[in-house]
Amino acid sequence: MSKDLHPRRPVYAPRGVVATAQPLAASAGLAVLRRGGNAVDAAIATAAALTVLQPGSNDIGSDLFALVWDGSQLHGLNASGRSPALLTRDLVVQREPSARAAAALGGAQAVADQVMPARGWLPVTVPGAPAGWRDLHGRFGSLPFADLFEDAVAYAEHGYGVSPTVAHHWDRAVEVVHAGLAGDEFTEWSRVFTHGGRAPRAGERFRNPDAARTLRSIAATGGESFYRGELAEALVAHAERTGGLLREADLAEHASLWVEPLSARYRGHDVWELPPNGQGIAALQALGILDGFGAGGEDDLHRQIEAVKLGFADAHAYVGDPALAVPPPHLLDLDYLAERRTRIGQRAIEHPPGDPARGGTVYLCTADADGRMVSLIQSNYMGFGSHVVVPGTGFSLQNRGAGFALAEGHPNEVGPRRRPFHTIIPGFLTRDGAAVGPFGVMGGHMQPQGHVQVVRSTVDDLLDPQAALDRPRWYWHTGLDVRLEPGLADAADDLRRRGHQVRIVEEQGAFGYGQAIWRTPSGYVAGSEPRADGAALGF
Repeated sequence: MSKDLHPRRPVYAPRGVVATAQPLAASAGLAVLRRGGNAVDAAIATAAALTVLQPGSNDIGSDLFALVWDGSQLHGLNASGRSPALLTRDLVVQREPSARAAAALGGAQAVADQVMPARGWLPVTVPGAPAGWRDLHGRFGSLPFADLFEDAVAYAEHGYGVSPTVAHHWDRAVEVVHAGLAGDEFTEWSRVFTHGGRAPRAGERFRNPDAARTLRSIAATGGESFYRGELAEALVAHAERTGGLLREADLAEHASLWVEPLSARYRGHDVWELPPNGQGIAALQALGILDGFGAGGEDDLHRQIEAVKLGFADAHAYVGDPALAVPPPHLLDLDYLAERRTRIGQRAIEHPPGDPARGGTVYLCTADADGRMVSLIQSNYMGFGSHVVVPGTGFSLQNRGAGFALAEGHPNEVGPRRRPFHTIIPGFLTRDGAAVGPFGVMGGHMQPQGHVQVVRSTVDDLLDPQAALDRPRWYWHTGLDVRLEPGLADAADDLRRRGHQVRIVEEQGAFGYGQAIWRTPSGYVAGSEPRADGAALGF
C-alpha cells in the first residue's frame, strides 16, 4: 500500500451500483437508477456529470468507449472521432519545427519521438462523446434522454465544490497555460476555467453556465446540435477564425462504431476489451502470455512487467485507425502468444514488435437490478485536452490527435479522416459465458497495466474489487524504466538484479485510477479508487 493510502471497504448493493472517480457524479448515476433508469441511463448521467465535475480529465469535447452487458451478451461502442479532412502529415511538418526535425529521422525514431503537437488546433479531432451518449441511449436506454442531464446541468449552472484530487490536477493545467500557451484559440480557456488566472481550490465553488447551455442543447436535440446545429456552427466559426481545421462536413459525417469486443483467456476467465484504435489489445496480449505461466512465485512480478512490455511493443507498432491496423485476432492467436512468451527470461530486456500473421480520462461502471452492466471510459486525453474552448460553449476540445505518428505507412500515421491511437480502454470480465463485471483503470499507458493487475488480483488472489484496487501498483514507463508504489518497495532489489531500472514513486496519480463492479449471488460488490476522490454508491 502506498504511503498515506487508506484502503476503503467494498460496497455491497443488492439492486444497483455506480462507481466513478468523483462522488457527485456517482450520485447523479445512482439518482437515475433510483428513478427506474437502467445501467445505461445511469452511465450516461454519470458521464455527463463528469464533464462538469472533472473537466480536466474529460469534457463535452471528449471521446468515449463503452462495453455494455445487456444481461446475456456483450456489446462494444467506439465513440471516438476522426481527424479533420484538412489534416495531413505535410501540414503538420510545415507548421511544427519540431515535427520537421523528427520527421527527417524517419521510421521508428519518428514514432518513438511522437512529435505531434499536444495543444492548440492541430491535435483536435471530432469529439465523439455526445454522439456516444445518444447512441448508447438509442439502443439501450429506458428513461427520456433529456432527463439524464438534469444533475450535470444543475452543477454547471449553480456550481459545486471542487474535489481535492481534481483541484490538484487543475492547478497543474493552469501551469501549462502560464508556461507559454499563446494565441486567440486559448483565450476562452482562461476565462472559463480559472478564477482570475488561478485554478479553483479544493472545496471552492466553480460554476460553468456556458456548459449548462451546451448540455441543455445536447439533451434537447439528442446531440444533433453538436454535429449539425448551433454548436457545430460555433465550433467551425471559431476554427476558421483562429486557425483550426474542423469544418461542417467533419462534424456532420461523424458516426460512432458498434464493434465486436475482443477477448483473451486467463485462468478460466475471459477478459474483454475493444478492438483498435484503442490499446486494449496490449492488456489482452499480456494476460494471454501470462496465462501460460503458473501463478505466483519469485518470477511473478518480473513476468508481469515483461508481458506488458511485449503487449505494448505490438500495440505501438500495429494499432491505429481500424481500417489500417493489423486485424486484432492475429495479435491474439495462441501460437503467436506462445512464441512471444518465449521471449521472457530471467532478465529485463527491450522487446521489439513481433511479426503476427497478417490477414487527463474518467472511467465509470454501472449495474442495475436486471443484470445489465456498463463499462465506460471518456477522455479529452491530456489535462483539458487541446486547451481550445469555443466562446460561449464552456467546454474544452480534446487533443487526441497528439497520439498520431509521423512515420509514413504506419497504421497510426497522421492523415485526414482517421481515428488516432487511443489510450482509453473499458474492460469487462466473464466466466463460462456469464458476467463477472465491468472494470477499468484510467491513466494513459498505465491503463493496460492496471487492467492486468486488477484481473490478476481478482482471478489469482480472489480479491474483491475494492481490495484489488487498494493493492500497490507497478508501472512500466519505457525501455527498462519501472516505477513502483512504496508498497512494492520490497520487490525493488530483485527487479534491479534482473536488469530493471527501478524507482519508488510517491505520486499516486502516476499509477492510474480504477473502478470495478463484480456480480455476486446476492447482487453486486463494488470498489472505487483510493488514490482519487471517487465513490462506489449502491442501493
